[in-house]
Amino acid sequence: MTMRATALAILAAALGWTAAGCGSSAKSRTTAPPARASMALTSDFTPGATIPRVHTCDGRDISPPVSAGGLPAGTKELVVVMRDPDAPGGNFLHWAIANVEPAPGSGRATLRAGAIPAGTVQGRNSFGTLGYRGPCPPPGSAPHHYHITVYALSRPSMLKTGFSADAVAALPALATATLIGLYGRR
Repeated sequence: MTMRATALAILAAALGWTAAGCGSSAKSRTTAPPARASMALTSDFTPGATIPRVHTCDGRDISPPVSAGGLPAGTKELVVVMRDPDAPGGNFLHWAIANVEPAPGSGRATLRAGAIPAGTVQGRNSFGTLGYRGPCPPPGSAPHHYHITVYALSRPSMLKTGFSADAVAALPALATATLIGLYGRR
């Protein structure tokens, strides 16, 4: 048998085995990962709109209200993070808060504007302080995109005051949702 004929025979055999496998009635031993639940986030601005001045360095610099609905069953804790990927240094962290508890039986959780609920812990932002510091892009730059992401967790995060954004990224979330707002300065 020539080398070409041998290669064709091997290919035909492989295709035959593959085709036989496609028609097999045996159950697959691999399972698909569980589907992630779909959460919805709202605030006092609509997705893609300008973040109200009160939440920025040009206003009162208070955190925006964040409401998460459609939390997956089994959600025990939420972590909220706000980042600016358009910052000159890239991915600037403005806010991180953990230990946010959902309202019992409601499938919802809400943070009021400027509120730091009892029992929550604040992470260290890129300004080097704890808690919220609002949008403050360089004057004259194009509006920046601010990503507020909520992570729904099935168990306590065990994050401590001053936690980093990297610690949040390592958490196994049941679901995540992101709301994007814009802010620019003249």
